[in-house]
Amino acid sequence: MEAVQAVGSVPILEAMGIRVVEVRPGFAAAELPPEPNVNHFGVTYAGSLFSVAEMLGGLLSLTTFDLEGELAGFVPIVKESAIRFRRPALGVVRASASLSEDEVARVRADALASGRGEFELDATLTDAAGEVVATTVGTYQLRRLG
Repeated sequence: MEAVQAVGSVPILEAMGIRVVEVRPGFAAAELPPEPNVNHFGVTYAGSLFSVAEMLGGLLSLTTFDLEGELAGFVPIVKESAIRFRRPALGVVRASASLSEDEVARVRADALASGRGEFELDATLTDAAGEVVATTVGTYQLRRLG
């Protein structure tokens, strides 16, 4: 599955207007528009911030691991995730996350050896002014289904 299509494969993400802005092996970034993600007092809804950060683990997996070749049958799942809100978000929010080459190699090797490759992913969310509005830490896993 192409990474950009990943948003469309989860209808709520598409309804939120999330847009993939950059993907490459080991890195993913997406943007969250203000509408329809503004809460009752005019700032970005906390659940929308969480959603754009959480989906980066799947997006990054699609662009980093060969899920249609050597890791066919594996899917990315989130095991747990925590968010720290730092300030109210206004305007377009950008979320980004990355994995080092060494970590990618370790996850790949673990997945091939045991059917599961677990990794921790830190995401940073910035607002239109470039201010950090939230950070997340998530535990993800590439897991063979079946």
